[in-house]
Amino acid sequence: MAGRAADSTVLAGARVVLPTGTVENGRVTVESTRISGSAPEDARIVDLTGHWVVPGFVDMHNHGGGGASFTSGTVDEVLHGIRTHREHGTTTLVASTVTGEMDFLARRAGILSELVEQGDLAGIHFEGPFISPCRKGAHSEQLLRYPDPAEVRKLVDAGRGAARMVTLATELPGGLDSVRLLADLGVIAAIGHTDATYEQTIEAIDAGATVATHLFNAMPPLAHREPGPIAALLEDDRITVELINDGTHLHPAILELAYHHKGAGRVALITDAMDAAGFGDGQYQLGPLAVSVTDGVARLVEGGSIAGSTLTLDTAFRRAVTIDRIPVEDVVRSISANPARLLGVDDRVGSLEPGKDADLVVLDEDFVLAGVMRKGEWIIEPKTA
Repeated sequence: MAGRAADSTVLAGARVVLPTGTVENGRVTVESTRISGSAPEDARIVDLTGHWVVPGFVDMHNHGGGGASFTSGTVDEVLHGIRTHREHGTTTLVASTVTGEMDFLARRAGILSELVEQGDLAGIHFEGPFISPCRKGAHSEQLLRYPDPAEVRKLVDAGRGAARMVTLATELPGGLDSVRLLADLGVIAAIGHTDATYEQTIEAIDAGATVATHLFNAMPPLAHREPGPIAALLEDDRITVELINDGTHLHPAILELAYHHKGAGRVALITDAMDAAGFGDGQYQLGPLAVSVTDGVARLVEGGSIAGSTLTLDTAFRRAVTIDRIPVEDVVRSISANPARLLGVDDRVGSLEPGKDADLVVLDEDFVLAGVMRKGEWIIEPKTA
């Protein structure tokens, strides 16, 4: 049963994951929409013994869900997609677009920016059209273009301050100048869908790139004589790497490799979700391309390339802990604190600290989602004895 919590609510008895570590039999006090450092005597007590309480998830790379596309859906459809992911624990979400005509993307940026201004979204991520045709993945090759700084600036400006990230193949003409432009504008320059060499990737990092878009996917594989972008992105502490932990995009050994080299402070778990997330198998559109989803795996009808995911972050969390054996505290950093820091919203979300928004997720002892609260309001209220 969803609804607003009492003005003062204490979530008691759970394992609570704080920035300093896990507290057994912990307490989280919610005052209206925020986390409080103390509770009045008449506060409502919610007994969450046997559960975990972790910060709300922050997804910085998401194309849609619940049957709705962030690239082409109406405002109501986009809001439905946002609600779908909230029901899976994602209390902060960036809307990602896919490659399209420049004017179309600029118009979409205007629409999505209104939802940012309303507080429904945390920003806009442009994935394409400034990517390599060699590593296009589920993007229309006919619509790709070089990252001309003037055109990159056009999209950023169309977002009216809501643009948070642009994915670029930085080896293309104009790539390095576009990275410098984005850095000057305070927008994340992300290296992705790239055919860059090791040396070219280092140049892009030196120019100001700070994120690797879904590391390992849509880029040359690691090779012993041609290490390519993966080696450069793994070894540099200035880069945070996105990882899609759905069991399809990455083998568990590769996830472990990334955590080993980057450390939990430089990993961001993302969904790269498309319309089918939280909706089901069937036929979909990703931008102009037809996608078929079978057994939860999205692939282009023509060519069979993986086309985003149907992942939700509660599943990514559970896999990371139970299958990949990543410590819970490290998963929390990767799924909440790190993306919040990158997006510049860590003063409000990403950790359970007094003064921050009361955004949190309740998990049972098997790490299955049991409750979601956003700004003090239960989206999914946990069942208690």
